[in-house]
Amino acid sequence: MTHSLYWFTHDLRLNDNQLLKLACEQKTPLSFVYCVDPKWFKTTRFSSQTMGKYRWQFLVSALRDLDAQLKSYGQHLVVYHQPAYEVISHYYHHHNVRTLYCSEQIGFNERQSLSAIGNTFDNLKINQANTFTLYDEHQLPFSGNDLPATFSKFRKIIEHHEPQILAPINTPTYLPPPLIAPMPWPKTLPEIKKWAVSSQFIGGEQAAMEHLNHYFTGDAASNYKQTRNALDGVENSTKFSLWLANGNLSVRLIIAALHDYEQKHGANDSTYWIFFELLWREYFQLYSVCYGKKLFSFKGIGSKKPLTSFYSQRFKQWCLGTTPYPIVNACMKQLNQTGYMSNRGRQLVASCLVHELNLDWRFGAAYFEQQLIDYDVAANWGNWQYLAGVGADPRAGRHFNLAKQTQMYDPHNTFINHWRGNNVQSLDSSDAADWPLSS
Repeated sequence: MTHSLYWFTHDLRLNDNQLLKLACEQKTPLSFVYCVDPKWFKTTRFSSQTMGKYRWQFLVSALRDLDAQLKSYGQHLVVYHQPAYEVISHYYHHHNVRTLYCSEQIGFNERQSLSAIGNTFDNLKINQANTFTLYDEHQLPFSGNDLPATFSKFRKIIEHHEPQILAPINTPTYLPPPLIAPMPWPKTLPEIKKWAVSSQFIGGEQAAMEHLNHYFTGDAASNYKQTRNALDGVENSTKFSLWLANGNLSVRLIIAALHDYEQKHGANDSTYWIFFELLWREYFQLYSVCYGKKLFSFKGIGSKKPLTSFYSQRFKQWCLGTTPYPIVNACMKQLNQTGYMSNRGRQLVASCLVHELNLDWRFGAAYFEQQLIDYDVAANWGNWQYLAGVGADPRAGRHFNLAKQTQMYDPHNTFINHWRGNNVQSLDSSDAADWPLSS
């Protein structure tokens, strides 16, 4: 008898999971696995790690929540501290697995890894489904290679054609029996206790659903457009990105909740703006698939390199929040102490890194990848390219006036004082520019 394997990636939930629905239709034993790649915790060529302590803490809580839910069905999650290729190879050779369930992937590296698995194991059937975006590929009025060059064009096409957003799928009532017995987590995994991390955000589907319900209980959605640019405050933005990143929450479930809210309380510019920003997220997912490896290229999706370099001391000051710019320092210290930063803050610190500090934008994107709980490969690298002028709709003019921005969003220095952004340092003129990487 052949068996099946469900490889969780960015779909860490049971609710509204089309792939899980497919897996539940089979009757043979099934294992649920998650692969923690050791390279996530190693220093990259951009002087940071893929997985920082806040991301790791949030992911661990999400995995524990998922395992608890699976156990209520008589199933369990098996966590491995190995590359996915090695884990799947083990199941293929030792457990006669011939069917693999894996969500459709967005990132170039993830898509390459899945392609390598498919090419290696000839008779391994790979079943995939969309668990991460609003629309399935066939619903879009253009092909993936014909993605509109700007978000504005994309939005207008979507709003004109109005492709149907599928209704969320209910949590399954049945799961196939487990293939192997429960196993303890590998002792080689990084320990949360050693870092003594404290965060107000908890991962997992249960926390995600509680947040979703809480957000739409009050009137925050009706005031979102007025509060979304605030630099601090849990209620000032939706915070959905935290649970969307790991797939603890589906974007279709958010849209369903938003429409329900609008029916009860009325639609306005603010409720539309929530949809508008989810469309931005959708655009960047398609952007990542369309441009692949170019998402990480210094010159972006074009052919012209930015006029920036790399200064190690300046980059260190930016990371630590000791630049000459208090608003930037406060945002970076907030990020370093919580794993989160507002959207407005992200734009300001990115503009500073590129324009004031004259640094290679990829180092900033990689540092965000390490630090942000809500890191999303498409949104993160796509937004950095956008701010650096090498991405979608590249043009000058995304250089923010930091003094003016401070007057607009922190006129009384409340945010700066709270996060001690006034610890400024001048730039070291002796820090010579160098190019440690190929473009």
